[in-house]
Amino acid sequence: MKYFSTRGGPQELSFEETVLTGLAPNGGLYIPTTIPKLPQNWQSAWQNYSFVDLSVAVLSLYISREEISESELRNLVVKSYASFRHPEVTPLKKLGDKKYVLELWHGPTWAFKDVALQLLGNLFEFFLQRRNEQNSGANEKLTVVGATSGDTGSAAIYGLRNKANISIFILHPKGRVSPIQEAQMTTVTDANVHNLAVKGTFDDCQDIVKALFADSEFNAKHHLGAVNSINWARILAQTVYYFLAYLSLRRAVGEDVQVQFVVPTGNFGDILAGYYAKQMGLPMAGKLGVATNANDILARFWKTGRYEKADSSPQDDTPSMQPAAGSSDGKQATQDASGVKETLSPAMDILVSSNFERLLWYLAYENVPEDDNDRRGKAGEIVAGWMSQMKSNGKVEVPTAVLEIARRDFCAERVGDEEILTTIQSHFLGNPSYVVDPHTAVGLCAAKRLAQHNSLSVAQVILSTAHPAKFSEAVSTALKDTPNFNFESEVMPREFNGLLQKERRVVDVESADVELVKSIIEAKV
Repeated sequence: MKYFSTRGGPQELSFEETVLTGLAPNGGLYIPTTIPKLPQNWQSAWQNYSFVDLSVAVLSLYISREEISESELRNLVVKSYASFRHPEVTPLKKLGDKKYVLELWHGPTWAFKDVALQLLGNLFEFFLQRRNEQNSGANEKLTVVGATSGDTGSAAIYGLRNKANISIFILHPKGRVSPIQEAQMTTVTDANVHNLAVKGTFDDCQDIVKALFADSEFNAKHHLGAVNSINWARILAQTVYYFLAYLSLRRAVGEDVQVQFVVPTGNFGDILAGYYAKQMGLPMAGKLGVATNANDILARFWKTGRYEKADSSPQDDTPSMQPAAGSSDGKQATQDASGVKETLSPAMDILVSSNFERLLWYLAYENVPEDDNDRRGKAGEIVAGWMSQMKSNGKVEVPTAVLEIARRDFCAERVGDEEILTTIQSHFLGNPSYVVDPHTAVGLCAAKRLAQHNSLSVAQVILSTAHPAKFSEAVSTALKDTPNFNFESEVMPREFNGLLQKERRVVDVESADVELVKSIIEAKV
């Protein structure tokens, strides 16, 4: 299996090169030359597989045995998930007759990002160690840079802390992540870990990271590696839990189970993994549900066909966002000069979804005539043009035929802050009583709306992306009038006790300036 850029070009990389490179030189994201199909007997053969078994089976379809042997891959997978607190890694929990949540937060930082980043950290280490054993000269090193809206940062840090020949620099928007998220990052004081608090938004941080990769001289000098979901390995790792959820339901409900997945998403990586699983052959009765908060660039795309930072539609009767208490910095549903709204679900406060470019390539490719001799190349040219328009104009409108292709596999809903609070409360008061974080609440609220359009036989699986303790203010606000609710005793894991009081190490970056970030990296490595 080889990998190529969504923005075209003849270059094809191995899996190792793709993982270590991260972002293509032309700004594109790497995707596989083909999406492999599942083995003919996969349902019966994989029916009783553990998460580790499924990971090996799925990843093997994308990774040549010549690059990583089966035993090496299994060792990497076992090592990656040994620290997870639940034996099933990502267990499925039933909340209703046709409603399930897939708990993705049983890893070391209590968020779904651990599933991919524990593996990615071990892949980085494996490839570097092998290269250095084969080289007689100086050891090859990797400088990992990443941007985070909250959970990627801590998960990346926990995946890479204290690893030989690797330095990691994580940029987060100052004051725009929850206190627990910030503490999980900045209290890790290993020598190879560097936290940068940038005065700006997540999109500013993400733009800086992309600019670093685009600087060929700086990139070559420091051997940059990517931990954001622009790195293909993250998407690949996340496809596994879609198979686990389906097979768990198949055992519980029967072989004819029909499933719809609903995913709270900001950067489009988690739900894109579901798209790959579907294209591989995983049965999905309903469309993949895209659940967004007030930063609804994705929901607006499926409504209008316009991928744009600012909504250019005439004002309709959609309820406006009203201020609601409970986010990390006390400011909800407010919009800054960049256009990003600060909401109760801050990890999704993203203006532009990086991984959406990967889906756009597949939409463009399908819209190119099948008899075109350079179908792949034409799709790359189209995507490069769209991304250029997005960069210069802040928007791009796809042809109607492309939008219809997108609507075939996806549907989308936007969820406001008040609905998040109501959803948290209703599930706590439900039977079974269940406490959810605000991002999972976005998924649950969207799923309730989407269920109205499903047949009665369809079961919904909502991806639960973080433990509620990571967003204490939002959860406490939602449940403040609930009798006998005690956050400390009912929600807070003992592992969080004292976290906010620990020693921290963080560098403040006074503006979203790539040159300032470069100077910090230069001084630290």
